[in-house]
Amino acid sequence: MEQIILILMLFIVINCVFKLSLWKWWQAGIYGFIVAVFTVLSYPYAILQSKTQIADYLQNTVALQNMAVIITLESALCFGFCVTYLRGLYGKKNPWWAKLLWWYPSLLLFPVMFYGLTEAIFTFVGISFASVAYIFAVIAFIAIPVLARLVKYLVPEKDLRLEIHFLVSLFVCALGLLTTVNGKTVYAAVDEPVNWNAIILALSLFVGLFIIGYVWSYLKYPFIQKWNKRKKTK
Repeated sequence: MEQIILILMLFIVINCVFKLSLWKWWQAGIYGFIVAVFTVLSYPYAILQSKTQIADYLQNTVALQNMAVIITLESALCFGFCVTYLRGLYGKKNPWWAKLLWWYPSLLLFPVMFYGLTEAIFTFVGISFASVAYIFAVIAFIAIPVLARLVKYLVPEKDLRLEIHFLVSLFVCALGLLTTVNGKTVYAAVDEPVNWNAIILALSLFVGLFIIGYVWSYLKYPFIQKWNKRKKTK
């Protein structure tokens, strides 16, 4: 269960970075600053946590169900943003509320940062809690705009980044529902604590959808160009 939730957190971060890659660098920097401020302000609550409390929370079915609802709602917002942004790329007029979807980065990144801060506090025992929080905040402040810029450099096509954002949002939504199902499943203890088959299947699904989206994006441009040339010749 914990491994699946860690994978879910990783893809939440990836999804947020791809969304921020569509922003300007200083806009991503402002969001990174907000995340850094949240990290510093939340460390008094992070030091009150214990590994037992976190483990109990990750095994709490009701808490996982509530989190699955939040993940589904955020994924729905990401889907709506992808559709409205794609309409804008093709010159279609979007309603006024589409701008709200544009300026929504990710609220799920905040609990992920809180979890990362608690793990950092557990790991670096000899360092003061405030120092760990400030170092973690500085890393977040620098890493968020840098990663967004790196994604923009590696994937310069906006529509391809949009497709990846859509696929990752779909994967995050499915993985959020899987964590809820796993929390409700009661089974006897087995020799292998980690269900590697489920993890490999989920990663294979993501990689397969990513390849399909990339190939489709690579092939559709020549098709559209040929179609436009035929229209002009007619």
